[in-house]
Amino acid sequence: MSEKLNGNEAVSLAAEQSKATAHRNIPALGFDEMPLPADTANLREGPSLHDGLLALLPLVGVWHGEGQANDNGDEYAFGQQLVISHDGENYLRFESRIWRLDEDGKPTGADQREVGFWRISLKDEIEVTLTNSRGLTEIMYGTLLNERAWQLTSASTIVTETGPENHGPGKRVYGLMPNNNLGWVDERAVDGEMVPYMSAELKRIAG
Repeated sequence: MSEKLNGNEAVSLAAEQSKATAHRNIPALGFDEMPLPADTANLREGPSLHDGLLALLPLVGVWHGEGQANDNGDEYAFGQQLVISHDGENYLRFESRIWRLDEDGKPTGADQREVGFWRISLKDEIEVTLTNSRGLTEIMYGTLLNERAWQLTSASTIVTETGPENHGPGKRVYGLMPNNNLGWVDERAVDGEMVPYMSAELKRIAG
């Protein structure tokens, strides 16, 4: 990583970002049979965040917003809900739901879902595993650009027989903007050149 983030700095950043959303969290399932802590997207509730994840602490929360996609010429606007949560162990759970929007910004139906986990290795390298509802599994590695931005690069992409034919390796950047919204950009290799694939700006609604 380019910079280390200590606990006090991380907590201060999170407090500033979540002044209006600290009272909200993802709902618990409430099953008494589960002997493990429930996932939480609110750093004030549930188990403490694992010390190994301090560099990713600002990402924890529920995010909601809109973006643009260009999937091999299929250009469309989309809405997104992104839940980044933890259960006290040394990983973050990542769950994204995307739906298409019409020209008036109204939902027209589901698009794609993505679930996975973010970890940080002993070499301070971010490790991400993602599975997409379209029939994709991807491993990405990345670095901390600063205390508010993270970059990931594809290391391996596996597509099922019914998955997309032209989904090349990619690069993603996630970052907190000056307004504390979460912006992200995904670029993909097409004919040997990196081109924009998806991007969005999300507002924190919980955590």
